[in-house]
Amino acid sequence: MGFKKVVKKSLSDSVFEQLRDEIVSGRMEPGEALPAERGLSETLGVNRGAVREALKRLEQARLVSIQQGGSTRVLDYTRTAGTDLLSSLLVDPDGRVNTRVARSVMEMRSEMASDIARLAARRRQPEHLEVLDALLGRMHEQRSDLVALQDLGMDFWTEVVQAADNVAYQLAVNSLRESYGLFKRLLMNVLADELADLEGYRAVVEAVREQDEPEVEFATRELLGIGQGRLDEVLTALEATQQE
Repeated sequence: MGFKKVVKKSLSDSVFEQLRDEIVSGRMEPGEALPAERGLSETLGVNRGAVREALKRLEQARLVSIQQGGSTRVLDYTRTAGTDLLSSLLVDPDGRVNTRVARSVMEMRSEMASDIARLAARRRQPEHLEVLDALLGRMHEQRSDLVALQDLGMDFWTEVVQAADNVAYQLAVNSLRESYGLFKRLLMNVLADELADLEGYRAVVEAVREQDEPEVEFATRELLGIGQGRLDEVLTALEATQQE
């Protein structure tokens, strides 16, 4: 059965999620004022403390601007919010996948990975190469187990970003990995050809070892392009279904 455990949420979590969804869906437009705390409390049937906590979280996520002693206004999240919002945008309140956001995530994955791998080659560090070699060995051993390959693939790119030694990329990848994690097992079969391309992974490692920046960028794009192309086909089919 497809049942999942029921997650008990706090009142402030529920208020935050409802307001967040109203904002990111566009039902509340940038510049629009939210109802006052008392009005929200009455409408949602919760205490004002829960509303106040939710509004603070919305402000921290840079979805609203709270004026001292004044109104709370919606911000244009595409200009103010960070990548940690991606996981919230991937699925709309009706449970439908936002294909535009999904494509954006995969494009970001490909573009970031090629630059991260290039930095890893430039700053070649033996200790990270040892880990990558060990991961390649484990991937070879588990080559018939797609679940294991997917987990090892995530470990592989996590190690590459550590080898790049760029804090900004490390934090961005954390947000990207959270978004990917929501659909991890659903994407497993879509990305099967990419995950099974062990020679592609090895080409990335060898280019890092040789500090060949153009080659590692090319190898990374070639490898991730396999999955991106397949996912694009799936998203196109999904869009057609959603429009019916």
